[in-house]
Amino acid sequence: MDDLFPPFEPDANEPRPRRFKPVPFRMIAPNMITLMALCLGLTAIRLAFEGKFEPAVIAIIAAAVLDGIDGRVARLLKGTSRFGAELDSLADFVNFGCAPALILYGFALHNLKSLGWIVALIFAIAMALRLARFNAMLDDPNRPEWKKDYFVGMPAPAGAMTAMLPLYLHFLGFGFEAWAAPAILVYVLGIALLVVSTVPTFSGKTMGKRVPRGLVLPIFLAGVAAFGLLISFPFESLVAISAAYIVGLPLGAAQYRRRSRLEPQTRPESGEDPASAI
Repeated sequence: MDDLFPPFEPDANEPRPRRFKPVPFRMIAPNMITLMALCLGLTAIRLAFEGKFEPAVIAIIAAAVLDGIDGRVARLLKGTSRFGAELDSLADFVNFGCAPALILYGFALHNLKSLGWIVALIFAIAMALRLARFNAMLDDPNRPEWKKDYFVGMPAPAGAMTAMLPLYLHFLGFGFEAWAAPAILVYVLGIALLVVSTVPTFSGKTMGKRVPRGLVLPIFLAGVAAFGLLISFPFESLVAISAAYIVGLPLGAAQYRRRSRLEPQTRPESGEDPASAI
């Protein structure tokens, strides 16, 4: 039998094929940023359990900053991938769904016992549903290009940052006794409903692609001033940003409706406006 089927001996001069194709670093870098943001979200949960709410909130804010960076880095390096999109959604659920819900529960909602926990669950699940809808809309080929300037519902980072507004006020010296827990519950529930709503909100993803030359230096100065205010007066700035964002929601929705009226009425027969989905 050995004569009939001699053992196969590969040619020593023939190069061996690689079992795995090497991955370029430009594909890894954005995912590393996403993982760092995920570490911050998990650390925020730990800090909340230890009663250290201020560093927990700062960790969530830092995770939101990294979340805004990773996608732009991926597009800049041409390192976007389906894996990165799925990893980003999972990290967003932890960072902006689970972590803020647990922080708010430990801060005030625990005073309402089971009712407070139910609202914390609603907030986290609302964030999961919002992210699932966002991923489904990425594959919609019939969505007009201009609608990419808008999110359907409040985006995950904005939902987390505005939901923690009571914490910012607490850090500034506003007392939140047990009687304030019902008001915080209603507020958090309202943010959860905005997250899963179909209210169009301005995304700002296409901003900054082309900047007039005369505005470059003013933008530099405004950026430095904003950064200085955020560093010097962090929670005052966060209160102002959160309040301005909530007040500006009707303006974004009105602008969306105006642009929608200008859109040609010729749509694909099978196409459906993603803003009406789910």
